[in-house]
Amino acid sequence: MEYYKNRICVTVEDLIRSDDGEAVMTLPIYRGYYNRNYFRMMRRGGGLGCYALIEFESLPPRYKARFIDKYSRPEEVLKGKPITEELAIDGKARGFYRDHLLPDGSRMTDEQIDEYTVNASVLNQLIRLINDRRSKRRAHGGQAADFWEAILTTSENFREYPGHTLPKGKSQLQNKINDYKKSGYSALISGKLGNANSIKITEEVGDQIVALKRSKVPVYNNAQIFDEINRLAIERGWKPLRSEKSLVQFLHRPEVEPRWWDAVHGEQDAHQRYSRKHKTEMARQRDAIWYSDGTKLNLYYKAFDGGKLVVRTTQVYEVMDAYSETFLGFHISDRENFDAQYHAFRMAIETYRHRPYEIVNDNQGGHKKGANNGFFERITGRIARNTAPYGPTGKSIESAFGRFQSQVLHRDWRFTGPNITAKGSDNLAANLEFLEANKEHMFTLEELKETYAKARQEWNMALHPIAAKPRLSMYLSSQNAEAKNVSDLDLMELFWLQTDKPVTFTPNGITITVNKEKYTFEVFDKEGLPDLGFRRDNTYRKFVVMYDPLDMTHVRLFSQDKNGGLRYVTDAHPYACFARAIQEQQPGDMEFIRTMSRMTEQERIRRQMEAAELETAHGVAPEQHGLNRPKIKGVSAKTVERVMTELSKAAAPEPYEEIVDIGLAHKFLSNQTPLEMGSRYDKM
Repeated sequence: MEYYKNRICVTVEDLIRSDDGEAVMTLPIYRGYYNRNYFRMMRRGGGLGCYALIEFESLPPRYKARFIDKYSRPEEVLKGKPITEELAIDGKARGFYRDHLLPDGSRMTDEQIDEYTVNASVLNQLIRLINDRRSKRRAHGGQAADFWEAILTTSENFREYPGHTLPKGKSQLQNKINDYKKSGYSALISGKLGNANSIKITEEVGDQIVALKRSKVPVYNNAQIFDEINRLAIERGWKPLRSEKSLVQFLHRPEVEPRWWDAVHGEQDAHQRYSRKHKTEMARQRDAIWYSDGTKLNLYYKAFDGGKLVVRTTQVYEVMDAYSETFLGFHISDRENFDAQYHAFRMAIETYRHRPYEIVNDNQGGHKKGANNGFFERITGRIARNTAPYGPTGKSIESAFGRFQSQVLHRDWRFTGPNITAKGSDNLAANLEFLEANKEHMFTLEELKETYAKARQEWNMALHPIAAKPRLSMYLSSQNAEAKNVSDLDLMELFWLQTDKPVTFTPNGITITVNKEKYTFEVFDKEGLPDLGFRRDNTYRKFVVMYDPLDMTHVRLFSQDKNGGLRYVTDAHPYACFARAIQEQQPGDMEFIRTMSRMTEQERIRRQMEAAELETAHGVAPEQHGLNRPKIKGVSAKTVERVMTELSKAAAPEPYEEIVDIGLAHKFLSNQTPLEMGSRYDKM
């Protein structure tokens, strides 16, 4: 170890040698850190006697600790070195030069800061020696020449280490010391650094260049801007530019480029290029975040349009676990809409039986519909959010799609090529001539779906780029206590949908439209017959219908209160339907029809009986006013009389049986309690 450029440095030998104890680090580890620039190399090795030096403070903490355990602290070890290596570095000088602004507004480089800091530190030491020697010379006598000879010798010793750049001659060194005493740290700064006189493009000229670069009427290229600026320079008394190269260099200065980039490349591109990016750590467990997004399914398939063979592509919507990059659920369709999202999320949850803690999507396509009806919040039970608009870096699923395309899908000759926004993928472009020549050999749509399913399975079984184990294995082996398991009842609550508005139950049942197809349902009783009692109370009542779009054999009816709350009423099933032609009817159909006809007649007669009782009780019956009641059309008088008799008997109370046998009467009375018989004192 040694001092180099005022820094404590160690050698490679100090780090990897093991003949004096356990090595601080092995040679392979050193090479790995070196290749990744994990520590600062103060001097690269090379040439005769030139060995590499590593700054001690830049070593990773655990290796610094090992170094100190083995060799003690470097400051202690270096205390015994010659005085030329004991130079006290002026920390204030380093701060001054680090913060100092040059005339052109820039700051010094690290090398310049080191140089001036060392020079100031050496001058501080020399001035202390001068003051000390002068006091001793006055006290004991001595020659001035000898005195300055000692100062020059000391200065040259410091030139070997730490390597200052102060003048070598006596008079030049004296002048530099005097300037330093008078002006301080600034006396050491070269006038050539940041010389404002060397700037050829003034602020006024620079503004004009940027304005021309942003111009849309007309649009200028760099050569035309160069010509226009020099033309304006003659008119306005500016100094002309010498070369187009100086113009281009100016335009691409870090402080200038953002001023025109959006006008040339678009504001979105400028936003991605210059705006600060959030730095986040990816999820550390499964189901912490599910990303979802739709993209082009990058495989062609064949179809027929009016009998003509055509080549088409389609869309795929994917749901991905952020932690493992496992593709959990997908749906293939021509549009990224709510239907695609519904099926993809349903597949993910039904397959893996877990709900995510958080869902992230881009709020495009059907995401807005899903968000409006609470679909995503219902799935998570917690958080469903959107990435910032037009911010592809906000979702790692964008990166996963790109790698899935380049690593898996591109191996099929039907590959469409990467998405238009993909970068660095020119070698994956589709061979359109070959595709045109082999249209008849392309997938059908069903074959495309099967192939894609196999491709995503291959992706799931491939090694994760960081964890180095299969993505699906990584997902299944992880645990997330905050991600809930999903039961069959949960699936119903999650994926059963409801009609946007209440629907009326009519004599023809209740009809809803799902995916442009109508479905009609009615309520049945325990015997499997239409429930006429339900119809009696609810015909023309409105219900919210909840249904499973993948199983339309069963729906649930809910009433809705004034506040929008839902109350379960009953289940409904597909409306009973029969063939009109007797020849085409199934066994049991005719019996069902006859039964329902009989029950319908009874229901009509029952309604008339109840109406007559109500009218009579209130004195408004036609018979009470000498008028006739209309007969029930289509029902014979005999049937009406029979049904009325049956309904009257069903509604009549149990008949009272009078006891006439004296023995039985006595037995009956003896079994009565005093309270049932009443008290003999009741009337007293």
